[in-house]
Amino acid sequence: MRIYLVVVDDTPEAEIALRFAARRAVKTNGGVEILTLLPPQEFIAFGGVQATIEEEARHHAEALVQGAAGTLFEESGLRPSITVREGEGPRIIREMIAGNPEIAALVLGAAASGAPGALVTHFSGTDAGALPVPVMIIPGSLSLEAIDRLS
Repeated sequence: MRIYLVVVDDTPEAEIALRFAARRAVKTNGGVEILTLLPPQEFIAFGGVQATIEEEARHHAEALVQGAAGTLFEESGLRPSITVREGEGPRIIREMIAGNPEIAALVLGAAASGAPGALVTHFSGTDAGALPVPVMIIPGSLSLEAIDRLS
């Protein structure tokens, strides 16, 4: 099965990338893997405070992907796989792609204006040719109608 790996955060461009990936998956009889990244937490000397901060970040990320998965299911009928991982985004993405030969593409949303985002910058820059799958960069300025037409 062809799986589209989508990195989701709480930005509008992530929603656009997820919609594009879901529509492509439906048309190609594939699936969607939703990845949410937790940034590595800075060390805080008080362990209890550190644990609380990490737990709150994980709860926020889990709520984010559950909401995205619900929207995906409502719009396309697909039940995505969900992964929440902490660490450096590019490294985690490479590990996920290497660990799952069914991943056919990495789908990222680019901000509608300004800098496109750290992952888009990374995977379209010096690391552009290093992945074994295509990188699909979905412009954040696309309307829902345009996404539906292009996907």
